[in-house]
Amino acid sequence: MSETGGTGIGASVRRKEDVRFITGAGNYMDDINQPGQTYAVFLRSPHARAKILGIDASGALATPGVVAVFTGADLAADGIGDLPCGWLVKSRDGSDMIQPPHPPIAVERVNYVGEPYGIVIAETLQAARDGAEAVVTDFEDLPAVVDAATATSGDQLHESVPNNRCYDWEFGDQAATEAAFAQAAHVTSLDIVNNRLIPNAMEPRAAIGCYEAASGDYTLYMNSQNPHLERLVLAAFVQVAPESKLRVVSPDVGGGFGSKIFVYAEETAVTWAAGKVRRPVKWVADRSESFLGDCHGRDHVTHAELALADDGEFLGMRVATTANMGAYLSTFASSVPTYLYGTLLAGQYRTPAIYVEVQSVFTNTTPVDAYRGAGRPEATYVVERLVETAARELGMDPAELRRRNFIQPDQFPYETPVALTYDTGDYEASLDRALEHIDYARFAARRAESEALGRKRGIGFSSYIEACGLAPSQVALSLGAGVGLFESAEVRVNVTGSVTVITGSHSHGQGHETTFAQVVSEKLGIPFENVEVVHGDSGRGDYGLGTYGSRSIAVGGSAIVKAADKIIAKGKKIVAHNFETTDDRIDFEDGVFSEQESNRSMEFGEVAFAAYVPANFPLDELEPGLSEKAFYDPGNFTYPAGTHVCEVEIDPETGTVEIVDFVAVDDFGLIINPMIVEGQVHGGLVQGIGQALLEHGVYDESGQLVTGSYMDYCMPRADDVPSFTVDTTVTPCTHNPLGVKGCGEAGAIGATAAVMNAVTDALGVKELAMPATSETVWNALGGSGAASGAA
Repeated sequence: MSETGGTGIGASVRRKEDVRFITGAGNYMDDINQPGQTYAVFLRSPHARAKILGIDASGALATPGVVAVFTGADLAADGIGDLPCGWLVKSRDGSDMIQPPHPPIAVERVNYVGEPYGIVIAETLQAARDGAEAVVTDFEDLPAVVDAATATSGDQLHESVPNNRCYDWEFGDQAATEAAFAQAAHVTSLDIVNNRLIPNAMEPRAAIGCYEAASGDYTLYMNSQNPHLERLVLAAFVQVAPESKLRVVSPDVGGGFGSKIFVYAEETAVTWAAGKVRRPVKWVADRSESFLGDCHGRDHVTHAELALADDGEFLGMRVATTANMGAYLSTFASSVPTYLYGTLLAGQYRTPAIYVEVQSVFTNTTPVDAYRGAGRPEATYVVERLVETAARELGMDPAELRRRNFIQPDQFPYETPVALTYDTGDYEASLDRALEHIDYARFAARRAESEALGRKRGIGFSSYIEACGLAPSQVALSLGAGVGLFESAEVRVNVTGSVTVITGSHSHGQGHETTFAQVVSEKLGIPFENVEVVHGDSGRGDYGLGTYGSRSIAVGGSAIVKAADKIIAKGKKIVAHNFETTDDRIDFEDGVFSEQESNRSMEFGEVAFAAYVPANFPLDELEPGLSEKAFYDPGNFTYPAGTHVCEVEIDPETGTVEIVDFVAVDDFGLIINPMIVEGQVHGGLVQGIGQALLEHGVYDESGQLVTGSYMDYCMPRADDVPSFTVDTTVTPCTHNPLGVKGCGEAGAIGATAAVMNAVTDALGVKELAMPATSETVWNALGGSGAASGAA
């Protein structure tokens, strides 16, 4: 591992991509334009649920500059298929989940406000807007189903889905769990609502569809987290074009948080439309479209119970959740409240029996899918709210109750009762470090000081764990995934010794161009500046699975290491040929190939040149060139874990919550770039705090999105959060070559429960709905500064 001041693994190297970003040289979707480009505006439903009785586009077609108007019927007539869900979940009776038809552009009905039902294409964006306003649509408004808790008793939304139920899923040993509860000395129960969130990446979604009439080739430019998968789905399932005729390019992307993983209507429509009008078609969402059309996150209603012995030992847990899928199944929606949720309910604890049941339902709301953490934040919130509440009910210190039930280091690998096998960890080390940073020993004194000032102070813990590095393929496929979850890489050594890395992972703010370059620099012993990282173009690299689930360094980085190992192995053969010896007598270290028991050596650059200017190579044994590919498919998930502690102070007169201190101690395994990791943690913490205190996607009874702009949907800002204390402990992952675990989602997974545990501690209440806004907190205090005992 490199010294702190170096550029290899372990060094806080400044991100090389930031130079172009902060100087305005980034290449985002709105920066990309094509010759002869037209502009698209989508017709979007103003109703949550309605029949489409007729669409009169004559006014639009008469509008100056309008090129074409297409409806869902046009796409259907051309054989464009439904948008698929890529994860099959089975109900407890063994039947498949019910997936209703999801046409990219609605044909006969619309099922949520903002659903596209037509597309207007024009010479300018303003002309397309004018044309869209000139379209006259006749709707028959129908009663909407909005609330997930009552969806099964509402009007049936889809002909193929009785009771609006997608699946009724269960996991774990129900009999063992019931037996555990039967012998419990104490049972803690909670009713929890995990509020709906709207992603709000800085850059809105966008797409440009291009068509080359001479070759029949399509190119789709879009800001996607996984362009290779987008290409596969559009070709094989939606059937926009044959895979060999479709290239997907994803340039610089301004954030995703999960919302840019999925296959949406808009990129499907503009690609297809480009072939119809024989010109490029560009669409960039405005912020209102993003609120309505980007997949939302969370939206669970849960009843959870924890059974404990009289000494605080966890005996069992049972959880019943209703998950809102929205109007349709998005790309990975079915997996989020099941295999990404139920399998994480063990947390960091030795709970011997766990049983979870989940019913997912359709409503007339925007589809819900993965959002930063995807199932893991929901599971952590359930577990950590239960544990904190149990400690209070038993009169135990919440840190000590956790410590008493932690999986111990000598118990790894540890098989949980919900199917996962944790490979390594030291949970007490993170807890102890967090207690030290928060100065837990003096909390009582700080609380007394706040009380003397008429304020309420509370502290909350969250000891989270997550399953990351989304893979392995065989496990994922056995659980219903539609594709394997490996990753690809190519390490291409150029003639002069510089290196180009082509990865199937995609960067949209994570710093891959820096981190991956550090890995290659360390592995090959070459200058960091000599490594270029290429991603986001299905025409330049092998099929890959993209970026989500904190998988990039654990899976994508490991593929790069495997390819680099092949480079070293071939380099040894080249050197052995030049030295007239065997490759098993060649060592490689710090960029130098050397012969054992000899003073002969070759620098990496010399070997690169020799590979392309071969001197009498035996071509039947050693081909010219120095470029290698690799695929990496791990044998297990990675399991980042840690403890977050939040301390709040509340003004009873206004209900205002101030986070006065926040500590996050995480175990991410070995760390490639500490500065980048700290930035990732900061961003995740802010999103987790945003859910706890500020953000909430709200629909009214008619299915209208009440929080459809920043006027009503409150995003966290700098003055809403403190200066974080971030630290790490290290237990290396045992099954990937880098020993890494992933860090991108941890902040959002651990923070929310820590904040709400602190707020409820300060208020002295058991339950409180998120977000804990000033109004919510003030009402919990009875509107008079005195806690009412429950919210």
